[in-house]
Amino acid sequence: MSRSVRIASVNVNGIRAAARKGMLEWLADAGVDIMALQEVRATEAELRAALPDWTFVNDEALAKGRAGVAVASRDDGVEVRRVLGDDALDSAGRWIEVDFDVDGERIAIVSAYVPTGEAGTPKQVAKYAFLDAMEERMPRLAAESPLALIMGDLNVGHRELDIRNWRGNVKKAGFLPRERAYFDRFLGDAGVDVTGADGTTGRGLGWVDVGRRFAGEVDGPYTWWSNRGKAFDNDTGWRIDYHLATPALAARVTDYRVVRAPSWDTRWSDHAPVVAEYALGG
Repeated sequence: MSRSVRIASVNVNGIRAAARKGMLEWLADAGVDIMALQEVRATEAELRAALPDWTFVNDEALAKGRAGVAVASRDDGVEVRRVLGDDALDSAGRWIEVDFDVDGERIAIVSAYVPTGEAGTPKQVAKYAFLDAMEERMPRLAAESPLALIMGDLNVGHRELDIRNWRGNVKKAGFLPRERAYFDRFLGDAGVDVTGADGTTGRGLGWVDVGRRFAGEVDGPYTWWSNRGKAFDNDTGWRIDYHLATPALAARVTDYRVVRAPSWDTRWSDHAPVVAEYALGG
């Protein structure tokens, strides 16, 4: 008999700061079984101190105090992978895969933190290289693990519905046509040619955007708000935190929600947790 497993993703914007500001209090009531964390910005010892009641695996960035991803859970994973792409790609602190056994079923969980990028600079070149590596890895991961879930701050708003002020961002990193075209292919029907936002054609990979499927054709729900002005108060946000699931796992979704803080001053990160329930096991 299957059971409901609650899985969350959140960019914590520094795990130590998040723990001080209220993340632990949220976790005490959230009932989360597995978490994908991004922008941890901490050593393993600091992460362990911040989440004393959790089992976790992590990958630190090469630069101290930058990036960092982790997967935290109530039970140990059975296999961990930290490599994305070849040696030329710096994915340290940005990609970690953990396999879990849930009552006899194996599920692969990925915590991903795509570089922010900056249009017309080497930072954007590095972002495209990371997205290229994702595009190569995703079909292999799906073949290895029919129940697979890539979560995290992917730093791209896929569609106009995903950014409140999309018209003002069409030439900026995060909403560039070429970036969005990757997601057109990620989420296009498997094996079918897809025309991307930039006009290029590529093969669809067949993954499912759980948030968009569950919410429907509505604005947002947004997951990140700038600290400038009153972006949070006005809900001028971006939906850049995702659950991307293989079709077999997407069919197991029973609930999905973005946990937006009740007010600006009660947030413990500039991102909101994205939480979904999956029927697993049995």
